[in-house]
Amino acid sequence: MSVKAFKLVSAVEREMLMGDKAHINIECIECCGKNLYIGTNDCFIYHFLLDEKISTAGKITFSATKQLHKYLGFKKSVSELKAASALTRLLVLCDNTITLVNMMNLEPVPTGARIKGAVTFTLNENPVSGDPFCVEVCIISVKRRTIQMFMVFEDRVQIVKEVFTPEQPYAVAVDGHYLCLALTTQYIILNYNTGISQDLFPYCSDEKRPIVKRIGRQEFLLAGPGGLGMFATVDGISQRAPVHWSENVIGAALCFPYVVALDDEFITVHSMLDQQQKQTLPFKEGHILQDFEGKVIVATNKGVYILVPLPLEKQIQDLLASHRVEEALVLAKGARRNIPKEKFQVMYKRILQQAGFIQFAQLQFLEAKELFRSGQLDVRELISLYPFLLPTSSSFIRSHPPLHEYADLNQLTQGDQEKMTKCKRFLMSYLNEVRSTDVANGYKEDIDTALLKLYAEANHESLLDLLVSENFCLLTDSAAWLEKHKKYFALGLLYHYNGQDAAALQLWVKIVNGDIQDSTRSDLYEYIVDFLTFCSDQDLVWKYSEWALQKNEEVGVQIFTKRPLEEQEKTINPDDIIGCLNKYPKSLVKYLEHLVLERKIEKEKYHTHLAVLYLEAILKLKSVATDNCTETTELLFKLRSLLQKSDLYRIHFILDKIRGTDLHMESAILYGKLEEHEKALHILVHELKDFCAAEEYCKWNSDSRGLQYRQRLFHMLLSVYLNTGTSDCALVMAAVDLLNNHASEFDAALVLQLVPDSWSVQLLSPFLAGAVRQSIHTKRMTQITLGLAQTENLIYKHEKVKQKGTPILLSDKKVCQVCQNPFYEPVFVRYPNGGMVHTHCSANRHLNSNMTHHSSSSNNQT
Repeated sequence: MSVKAFKLVSAVEREMLMGDKAHINIECIECCGKNLYIGTNDCFIYHFLLDEKISTAGKITFSATKQLHKYLGFKKSVSELKAASALTRLLVLCDNTITLVNMMNLEPVPTGARIKGAVTFTLNENPVSGDPFCVEVCIISVKRRTIQMFMVFEDRVQIVKEVFTPEQPYAVAVDGHYLCLALTTQYIILNYNTGISQDLFPYCSDEKRPIVKRIGRQEFLLAGPGGLGMFATVDGISQRAPVHWSENVIGAALCFPYVVALDDEFITVHSMLDQQQKQTLPFKEGHILQDFEGKVIVATNKGVYILVPLPLEKQIQDLLASHRVEEALVLAKGARRNIPKEKFQVMYKRILQQAGFIQFAQLQFLEAKELFRSGQLDVRELISLYPFLLPTSSSFIRSHPPLHEYADLNQLTQGDQEKMTKCKRFLMSYLNEVRSTDVANGYKEDIDTALLKLYAEANHESLLDLLVSENFCLLTDSAAWLEKHKKYFALGLLYHYNGQDAAALQLWVKIVNGDIQDSTRSDLYEYIVDFLTFCSDQDLVWKYSEWALQKNEEVGVQIFTKRPLEEQEKTINPDDIIGCLNKYPKSLVKYLEHLVLERKIEKEKYHTHLAVLYLEAILKLKSVATDNCTETTELLFKLRSLLQKSDLYRIHFILDKIRGTDLHMESAILYGKLEEHEKALHILVHELKDFCAAEEYCKWNSDSRGLQYRQRLFHMLLSVYLNTGTSDCALVMAAVDLLNNHASEFDAALVLQLVPDSWSVQLLSPFLAGAVRQSIHTKRMTQITLGLAQTENLIYKHEKVKQKGTPILLSDKKVCQVCQNPFYEPVFVRYPNGGMVHTHCSANRHLNSNMTHHSSSSNNQT
């Protein structure tokens, strides 16, 4: 695909060079700075000064001013010209002789220094000598298969090396010690210092004109077979793909990143970056193409022209304008070596951004995203394409010159709703990715506000996620947009995030009440209750708690029961809550259960209040329902559990309320709390006839009270069974079962005194067996305990003896160490050193201190 990379501009017109002399032809050219030298077929050298001019429209022109011309005195053509600017010398090849002339006046050097026998020559642009006042010249000698190296000074020449080649050389290029040669049948690389050569590829010089050109350090460009322009390094390898020339290439030149080739009819331009042909310029009768310090010059026999490269930025912009993104990016990357680093970075970022918008317009979103990221696009450039997404307060102004040609998304998609939807989805995805990266720095409000608007418009599920997490959505713009799209629940979240809980609650309550429509959450009522539960603004809690309780007592009370514990203890007084809940009996019960059973607050009024509420509810249910319903059973269970486990309620007060009702089990529990166990057991046995409940009563009332207390209760129960004054068979059997099943809970001796004499041993055999077993077990356990205690005592005695050390023997032969009199009774005082004295002698403090001193110095044993 074509690129306008070069423009052909005339430099020297035919008339300026030869006037009306038609026989004069241009044979060779050389350009050094502004100096242009032309060698002709009639042995003249012409010197021109080139002046480059740029018009206001940016058009480049060249004007050539003739300085002088010089006849060399031969009847042969001037074959080649090479300038050595460091020496101010021009090397002229004519009639197989290289002559040194002054660059300014074209006069030969006074010494007449010259190189004879040269077919063609070239300069070593990577010299090895290191001498700044000489140039290295390589010639193909008239001698067969010979290359010669010379050092050329200001007024003399010196041969350095002569190298023989395997075939006759036709073209040569030099880099350091390396020669790239076109021989008769092939190209080779030859190190003239070591003599080592390496074949490159075959080439027939008889059929085509060989081209060998140094294009960079240790790299050459060669005309290969099949019309290929081949690249080769001094190591004999190619690091670049070849370019496809025509079969009739005459000359080639390099103007990075392009390779320019000349044939009979055209100048063709190929990119070194992707090897594609980029431009074709018609140019007939051309026979010279050379580049001089980046300036590409072509010539016919009659005129000289300059290929002026268009600025790379202009070429890249032309490619982008043609939507050739890949080519533009390849060319931009290749331009890195020709542009200062800082300028290139700015230019390249802008190119990436432009390319991103081109891909975006073609709905190539993955490619566009990568280009936007690499180009560090100000994301607002993208947002601004979407109408109304940027906040009204945004100060953003689009880049100038613009990065794209679109006014907005409508123009870009030409009203296609499907394309517009895809573009909006892409922007949602892109903004969501970049909002937490460095790209968003400074633009967080614009990004989040735009993202909110997109989510709301598309009814996207991520809208709520955005609002409940950290965000920078601008309140004014976002609120108006959410209201416009009837996202009232989301609007409430926005208000809450901005600290406006009152506005949020007011909005949500309207939704629940049906004043406004928003189906975002079907459980919005529960959400409001949960919100109030964790709300620290007490005024709001009190304001909306009544509304919540009226909607649903059992759910609404969670505002108070599920509040964080630290807030319950510090902020809202439970008495105030109870006062509020008096109108809502179910809620009041739930809250008192929370205080008593969950928080375990030990206050009599809460326990009593809860018990009374249970009792009143039970009695109310019993008054309207004849059968036991599930609700009554559940309340009875709760009441009994409270009466059993709590010790804080007012027992007599509850008992008075129960008296006269059929709540016998509850009455029994209350009598048990008053330690009136006989009454309680009487109720359980005679009123309820619930023998299992009577046994359970004895158990839970004696929990943690000790064995004696437990036995006392079981004996009471046994007495209730037996002291009825009637021979009730059921009670007798209950008594027998009680004894047989709980033998360990009774004192067997007392039981035998209570049971009637008429009972047989067989009837009570389980009880008797258990009692005997228990008695034996108790005896044995006591014996074991006693034995263990005795053993432990013996161990302690042994330890005590060990601590006392060596035993002391006292006899009538022992004498007191103080008074030297014998001991008449087994009473003495022993010092740590083993000495013994009378008790009355030890009372002498002076002596005692001396003895102690002596003992401490002689023996430390006690």
